[in-house]
Amino acid sequence: MSKSTFFSQNKKFFMDDIEGICEYVSKNYMNEFKDILAVADDVVNKKFLFNLRWDMERTVVPEVFNDEINWLHMPEDDPEWIYQFNRHRFWICLGQAYVMTKDEKYAKAFVEQMTHWIKNVKLEDERNALAWRTIEAGLRLEYWLKAIMYFKDSSHLTEEVFEIFEASVKEHAEFLMGIYDTFRLVSNWGVLQNHGLFIAGVMLPESERTAEYRKEALKRLSEEIEVQVYADGVHWEQSPMYHNEVAHCYLDVKILCDRNNIELPEVIERKLYSMAYGTFYHKKPDHHEIMMGDSDDIDVRDIITKAAYSYKDGVLKFGGYDEFDFDCIWDLGIEAAKEYIKIDKCLPKETAIELKESGNYYLHSDWSKDENFFHFYCGTLGAGHGHSDKLHIDLFANGEDILVDSGRYTYVDKPDRYEFKDPSAHNTTTVDEEDFIVCVDPWGCSKLARSINQKMVKSDEYDYVEGGHLGYYDIKGGGVFVNRRIIYIKPDIYIIVDEFYAGSKHKYNQYFHFNNTGKLSKESNNEVNHISEKNYTDLCFLANNIDLNIKETRYSKHYNEYEMKETLVTEVSADGFASIITVISTNSKENYEKVKVQKLKVKSNFKGIIFEDKLIEAINIEKGQKKYTVVVAHQDYASPTDSFNADGCIGFGQVVVFNRSKNEERIGKVLVY
Repeated sequence: MSKSTFFSQNKKFFMDDIEGICEYVSKNYMNEFKDILAVADDVVNKKFLFNLRWDMERTVVPEVFNDEINWLHMPEDDPEWIYQFNRHRFWICLGQAYVMTKDEKYAKAFVEQMTHWIKNVKLEDERNALAWRTIEAGLRLEYWLKAIMYFKDSSHLTEEVFEIFEASVKEHAEFLMGIYDTFRLVSNWGVLQNHGLFIAGVMLPESERTAEYRKEALKRLSEEIEVQVYADGVHWEQSPMYHNEVAHCYLDVKILCDRNNIELPEVIERKLYSMAYGTFYHKKPDHHEIMMGDSDDIDVRDIITKAAYSYKDGVLKFGGYDEFDFDCIWDLGIEAAKEYIKIDKCLPKETAIELKESGNYYLHSDWSKDENFFHFYCGTLGAGHGHSDKLHIDLFANGEDILVDSGRYTYVDKPDRYEFKDPSAHNTTTVDEEDFIVCVDPWGCSKLARSINQKMVKSDEYDYVEGGHLGYYDIKGGGVFVNRRIIYIKPDIYIIVDEFYAGSKHKYNQYFHFNNTGKLSKESNNEVNHISEKNYTDLCFLANNIDLNIKETRYSKHYNEYEMKETLVTEVSADGFASIITVISTNSKENYEKVKVQKLKVKSNFKGIIFEDKLIEAINIEKGQKKYTVVVAHQDYASPTDSFNADGCIGFGQVVVFNRSKNEERIGKVLVY
């Protein structure tokens, strides 16, 4: 195949009108281009720093090769540097710098580095195994074939160079054709590998063999999305960053199918659409993904925008950009940008989102940029990228994080990895300071915990979510069933009821990790507040002999980086059943209203007794002009026939809310019977 044959194919790939794209970027995204140009200049000088939006393993210290590049170089103790280095995403930056500046130094660097890699990193040499994992081989096919399109008119891309490039692309494709197993069937590796194989099958000139590449890749990708993506659209590894990497790969496949009249299997069409909504729901109001599992703090609007364009979906466009951003314009082109503008944005119909199969629950006050956003998780571990985060919560309000996940920091087998994976790094609970999931190495576990009892109830004034797990059923000293209930009084009050069902003595801890833009203060023995740039948040705790401690913990927004944050740790000891009621009240700093919480006695209307706390509890909540009575039953209490009386409120049910500011004192709103 000659260079001219490749570039004259009657096919449509990703970019269309390069000059038009350059003009679009010059008009709208020169600041973003300056960042890409800086990356390209570094790459020309053989200086490598991985800090692009979707670099899966970022670095903070650049590596410089003064002489020949060593593609197997490993700084310090982390092989992830080798993996990231050998994906070659930075060659696309060279291409974008080349078409924007017309400076041949970028084409020259691409040709020299690409041919050097092909010459020195041979597949058959076992010493190069770290550069030839199937995941890297698949990503190289994407990045190489996208990058080469930028250098079409460069004198450095000679026929000889193109023959070397073509031979290596085919070698990659043949290598991937020969590897498919049950690991890749269930791992994101399989998707990243086979999407690259599909791209090669489309972008190489038509032949019997390239048709086989496409057929086999689509067969595998169909199996993989069927197995790996839950019915609710969430990738089973329970890490939004890897969910989005997989979604990106399938979007590449859909784009090439749509543009080249290739039939996209129905299961991919359907499940990719649900994945796009999974990305949308995992997004906080600042457009960044929640840092669940092995995830970083990343703006995900490019993924959502590509999906909104591909499916012509107005709700997804609401979650994406109003017009193509820097990344989208290069991957989709000018004509697509014109089509995207015509899509009308639509608000989602619901503010309470239940992703039942994956165990993710989202509570929104509305869909504005200053909305209250709350996430509760009670699902499966999610393989090696999952953390010990069952019953974890995230809270965001008024344009700012309040309660956060600690992040991931590293994959290296050292204490840091476990520090960020363990329950204490998440907004959840522990029993006797033991882990409910036990890690044996950075990826594997010797003990897992089943999530159970998940439910969601939606209403106009209140939403309710619940879940528990069996991680402590076999703990030393007698098993414990752990359950968490969350009552959301819209728009700004959350009641968290942590229940510990036990028949013996144990110690219980809660963990609350706060965004590090604010200061955490202890107001009394059972009250704290967190004052940050945009929020004033109160937390009130009701439990016997509860102890509150504030300590510093680490916070990693990106791989290889960490900052410090404040974490509140509560502690309660009990012999038998125990509960902790936590009331969280959010406020903007300009409109602060203090929340007042009072524990109530709950009477039996039939028997005339005071119920024990282990059966049923109630609280009054006052905030400004609003007043509520909330009743929560931990056990069945109506024997033989009964109802409760809490501060004059009479009702029946397990979870009942009375709006006292509306004079509700009978029946109330029953959330759980």
